[in-house]
Amino acid sequence: MIQLENIGIQFGENILFENVSLNLTRGNRYGVVGANGSGKTTFLRMLGAEQTPTTGKIRKPSSLKLGILKQNQYDYEDCRILDVVLMGNHRLWSLIEEKKSIMQRSDLSAEDGKRLADLEHEISEIDGYNAEGQAAIILQGLGIQQHLLDRTMSVLSGGYKLRVLIGQCLFSNPDVLLLDEPNNHLDIFSIAWLGEFLKEYKGIVIIVSHDQFFLNQISNHILDIDYETIKIYKGDYDNFLVEKQREAEQRQLENERLEKKRQELQAFYERFRAKATKARQAVSRKKQIDKMEDIVIIRSSRISPRFNFTQMRPSGEQVLDVKGLKKSFDNLEVLKDVNFNTNRSDRIAVIGPNGVGKSTLIKVLAGLIPQDEGKIIWGHECHAGYFAQNHKELIPSSTNVYDWLYSNTPNEKVTTIRTVLGQVLFSGDDTLKKTDVLSGGEAARLVFALLMVKQHNILLLDEPTNHLDLEAIEALITALTEFPGTIIFVSHNRFFVNRLATAVLELTFDGYTFYPGNYDDYLARQQEDYLNRDIRTRIKQSERIKKRSSFSDGKQQLRERRELSKELSRLEKKLRQREESITQLEEKIDSLDRIFSISDIYDTGRQDEFQQSYKEQQRLKTLLEAELEMWERDHNRLDEIRNRIDDIDN
Repeated sequence: MIQLENIGIQFGENILFENVSLNLTRGNRYGVVGANGSGKTTFLRMLGAEQTPTTGKIRKPSSLKLGILKQNQYDYEDCRILDVVLMGNHRLWSLIEEKKSIMQRSDLSAEDGKRLADLEHEISEIDGYNAEGQAAIILQGLGIQQHLLDRTMSVLSGGYKLRVLIGQCLFSNPDVLLLDEPNNHLDIFSIAWLGEFLKEYKGIVIIVSHDQFFLNQISNHILDIDYETIKIYKGDYDNFLVEKQREAEQRQLENERLEKKRQELQAFYERFRAKATKARQAVSRKKQIDKMEDIVIIRSSRISPRFNFTQMRPSGEQVLDVKGLKKSFDNLEVLKDVNFNTNRSDRIAVIGPNGVGKSTLIKVLAGLIPQDEGKIIWGHECHAGYFAQNHKELIPSSTNVYDWLYSNTPNEKVTTIRTVLGQVLFSGDDTLKKTDVLSGGEAARLVFALLMVKQHNILLLDEPTNHLDLEAIEALITALTEFPGTIIFVSHNRFFVNRLATAVLELTFDGYTFYPGNYDDYLARQQEDYLNRDIRTRIKQSERIKKRSSFSDGKQQLRERRELSKELSRLEKKLRQREESITQLEEKIDSLDRIFSISDIYDTGRQDEFQQSYKEQQRLKTLLEAELEMWERDHNRLDEIRNRIDDIDN
């Protein structure tokens, strides 16, 4: 357990949070949310002892093992990829290195032989001879292809190097996992795999993410950094939103009540302060006013930008026809005979694993790189704007915010430029901020400001949600949904894809498939989530590896069966409890259905009762759906255990 006692941190006059007391306990998964700049990364650095709080203490057991996602991916250039992951288990790696050192000696002494025997035993005791298989499964789940595992880190791009470090962090199996926006380095499939991995994790997980779907998938608590404090909410991100909205409404009502009272006291004081008969009461009111003015109202750090994408003029009905599109880099073919077409107001999500050519497709459509073969036929009056995944492609470091936007839109009025900058949260001195010190979120908002001023009727967006906080992502979804033009976008944010897409173009290493509808429709056509199929493949691979090792060690096989039997007993008990819970929820929902069958429940005088009953019914249905999903998951696991026990017995 980690205890925070009156923690606070402050940089100069800027207070991030203060007087924070929390207990973070084993088995819980905490999603950390807050506006950009609110202190999410600082909070994780404090927990990892990389940052000292200004006030307060952090208490944790001396034996507590922390797993921290590092950013030192270039420190391992000459190391084998698989070895980098194994280094996460410090004890195992030291044993492997010592064994390797002894084996390299030309003459082995009797003492060396005895030490080798001891090392063999120690490595076996910590399951070291299965370690490479386990590390390989993690790397495959994170999208590192099998044939690369014995290569050095130098063959990987920066993003894939960071995936290996995520694997190293997970493989270390720490008591506490501290992950700061791991989604930024993963594709949509690897994010789903990571979510499933973390749901089964037994320790404490503390993770910063701007992906609402991912937060709902993994979190059973939300840590909200706002109002210069950190508050804990039980449940997933959706539950947090409901509770936070309720609190915000209560806070607003309280502020309005205080302001009304202050005005009444002030009016009484002004009216009667000169009257001798009322002087005492007037002085009393003045003292109350002075006390009220001492109350400091802390404002929320959350500010949503106001994106507004308009078009100078609409395009023709037929916007784009792509025929036989091919693109290769040296001997690597990334786009293989891609064909699709779009009409006005279509919103096409391009998904697929990293390296399959998603960004390449967007750049080809934007005219930044040429295709090798095929045709790109734009319709009448089509004018496309481009959002780059790497903002430095568009924003040089030798200018400031205002000058960059003005230089790209020289014919626009100064008032228009300043208005748009204000809408994306650049006002006052912020408009003169140097572009080389912009955060990722600020740079993204600045590029969106350019697209707003340019008024294109087609938007080509490459990972537009990277670096945006949750409020900005929600504002972006709203603006893009209202945009009357055409959008083709790449995203690994499943929440964003599902809310925005009207069609999905899935790129694979073998080709492509085009699906009408949003992400949910895509899953329905696939019959099951491709991401979950990938996860099950990893599980099967893991089981095959365990089978091979178990047959070579009878004791390990018996030990495995005992552990499976214990898990089977626990799971059967859990399923019985879950079935009882499902029955109770169904009975409560039926009871509310009977209330709704009474016609006078809809009468004007019973609206409060109706609204309360309706909200309760929706809440129960959500709980029932979750219980049914967990029952199905547990039941599948039950079948897996029984099959494995049968394999061992036979």
